[in-house]
Amino acid sequence: MTTTSNRSSVRNAVYVPEGLWKNWWIRGVLSLAMISGFFMVIYLGPIMLILVVMTIQIKCFQEIIDIGYRVYHSYELPWFRTLSWYFLICVNYFFYGETLAEYFGALVQREDSLQFLVRYHRFISFTLYLAGFCMFVLSLVKKHYRLQFYMFAWTHVTLLIVVTQSHLVIQNLFEGMIWFIVPISIVICNDIMAYLFGFFFGRTPLIKLSPKKTWEGFIGGFFGTLVCGFVLAYLLAQFQYFVCPVEYNSETNRFTADCEPSDIFVMQQYTFPFAVQNILTWKTVNLYPYQIHSVVLSTFASLIGPFGGFFASGFKRAFQIKDFADTIPGHGGIMDRFDCQYLMATFTHVYIASFIRGPNPSKVLQQLLVLQPEQQLSIFNAMRDRLRDRGILPPAAIGKKMAQQPFWDGV
Repeated sequence: MTTTSNRSSVRNAVYVPEGLWKNWWIRGVLSLAMISGFFMVIYLGPIMLILVVMTIQIKCFQEIIDIGYRVYHSYELPWFRTLSWYFLICVNYFFYGETLAEYFGALVQREDSLQFLVRYHRFISFTLYLAGFCMFVLSLVKKHYRLQFYMFAWTHVTLLIVVTQSHLVIQNLFEGMIWFIVPISIVICNDIMAYLFGFFFGRTPLIKLSPKKTWEGFIGGFFGTLVCGFVLAYLLAQFQYFVCPVEYNSETNRFTADCEPSDIFVMQQYTFPFAVQNILTWKTVNLYPYQIHSVVLSTFASLIGPFGGFFASGFKRAFQIKDFADTIPGHGGIMDRFDCQYLMATFTHVYIASFIRGPNPSKVLQQLLVLQPEQQLSIFNAMRDRLRDRGILPPAAIGKKMAQQPFWDGV
């Protein structure tokens, strides 16, 4: 009797409805396809990555705007879609113009038309936005004022969530491919691990906004993501292509990633605390410092990153929709896959700015090249004098410099 009862309980424990298995296979196959595509894009280089990020950004924006259009379509608000896409163009013009000026100074220096656009970039951007603002005011219709302002806010919040944060993804890319690949990969890893642990072991609901999320999946995803991020950081930190800042070479007209790796990408020896030494029986371990940073990134991706998904779930429940779109079978829309990625990109950008990034001589040089010749000469003279005062440059040339100056300069 006991043996029969045990067999029955085992059968019940492993039984999974056929529909869930079918959904699992669809999600699994398409997940592998997307991951393969992701690595293919990485292989094709930074330009392709930027184009893909822009494409994803536009698609996410479309999905959110289409929800607003479907919800309020009966009111037939004038110019709503047109103005939404116009503001998208304006914001992208502003952000990518800033990127052009910051990272492509040598290219800008060679093109007179680009110099004009860069010099007056912010004024042009503001003028374009003002034109859209005036068009919105002119489109206001009596009895629908409040609704139209709701949709105006809808568009701007969407721009803040999607466009601003996708721009941060590209900023992370220029800091080094590793700062682009690892954050994105650990979010994907967390999503897969949480799904697998929840699928096979999930019993305890995690949050009402997402009834399918379980504590088992959340905890399993956390530990799985830590391992994934730690191993991936070790593998990528060995290659200059991934760790060097992505820079534009004006001589070859190509992006390059060639540098002397910074200290966080150089293997170092760490000593364990005495308590850990007694447990593990060894005293030291060799690690790349970036692996320690990857633990921080993985922790955020596992504990805070899912709240981006919870936020998206609450948004969908508010408008009674299952997914943002049906672009990817078994996954929903593009925004359903990138709701956590944008939050992760923002954290990575803030983390780099707060704890990693130092002065970048190459970037400073790019900015100097955009200045007028007399401004460049003034900066050169000031730097030369400062270096001589600090004893870094030999003082032999000081007398020569003074001899070349007019008498009244020294008075």
